[in-house]
Amino acid sequence: MIEKILLADSGTGQTEEMLKALMEIPLIQRANVTVLHVVSPQITADEMTEKWEEGGKTLAKAIQTLNLDPSHVTAMLREGDPKDIVCRVAEELDVDLIIMGSRGLKRIQSILENSVSQYVFQLASRPMLLVKDDIYVKKINRIMVAIDKSEASQQSLKLAIALIRDVKNGQLVLVHTNPDLKLKPGEITANPNEDPVLLPAIAEAKKLGINYKCVAPEGKPGERICQVAEELGVDLLILGSPDRRPSIAKGLPDLDRLLGQSLSDYVRVYANCPVLLVRSPA
Repeated sequence: MIEKILLADSGTGQTEEMLKALMEIPLIQRANVTVLHVVSPQITADEMTEKWEEGGKTLAKAIQTLNLDPSHVTAMLREGDPKDIVCRVAEELDVDLIIMGSRGLKRIQSILENSVSQYVFQLASRPMLLVKDDIYVKKINRIMVAIDKSEASQQSLKLAIALIRDVKNGQLVLVHTNPDLKLKPGEITANPNEDPVLLPAIAEAKKLGINYKCVAPEGKPGERICQVAEELGVDLLILGSPDRRPSIAKGLPDLDRLLGQSLSDYVRVYANCPVLLVRSPA
C-alpha cells in the first residue's frame, strides 16, 4: 500500500525521526524513499551557489541520519518555491505518502504566514503525514484511526490495519465521535460495542486477530479525537480527509475551506502526535 515515500526535508523539525519510526513497521520497510530538499531562488549567482552547497549538505546529513538501504533511497535537490516543488515532485514520482514538518499553525496564521505544509495539504491528492516541530516522535506501537461513514475513513481504516497488524504488541484504537449523542445519567462515553459505525471495524480487527480498543465519546469530533489520542498515548493518528483541491483551479488555495470549519485542520493543529491524513481514492 505504501511503496513510494516522499520526505520533504527542510533540515529542521522531526520528519527524519518520523521516517525512522515508520521504517520499523514491516509494511514500510520495503518502500522506496525520496528525500527532497528545496532551495529557494536567490538574487545573485554567488548566493545561489552557497544555497545549493548548503542544500547538498542538508541532504547528505539526512541520508546519513536515516541510515536506509542505499538501493531504496534517493536524494533530490530542487530549486523553486517549496510549496510548488513538493506538490510537483509528489505527482512526478507518483508517491503513496508525503511526509512533511508542520509548525501547527491555525488556519488564518497558515494563510498569512504562507505555510508550506498547509498549502501542500490543501492541494495534494495523496496521503500526507504531518509532524509538528514541537512533538516527540515515539516508536509506533499504538495507532488510532477516526471512524465515520465516509470513503476516506474506510481507506484510513485499511491503512491503519495494514500498518499495525505485523507490529509486535501493537494496538489499534478505533474512535467514533458523535456530537449528537445523548448519554444516560452517569455515563461518560457510549458503549462502543453497540456503535453501528464501529461494528464493522471491530469485526475486521477480530477477524485478523489484531489487538484493538474502541471508544465512542460524545462531543465535538476534533476536540474529542485529540483528547482521546492524548489520554491513550497514541503514537500515530490516522484521519480521513476529503480531497480538498479547488474545483476551479488547482494552483490556488481554496480559501473558503481554509477559513471554514474543518475536522482535519483542527486535528493537525491540536493533536499531540503525528497525523496521517488519508485521501479517498480517485
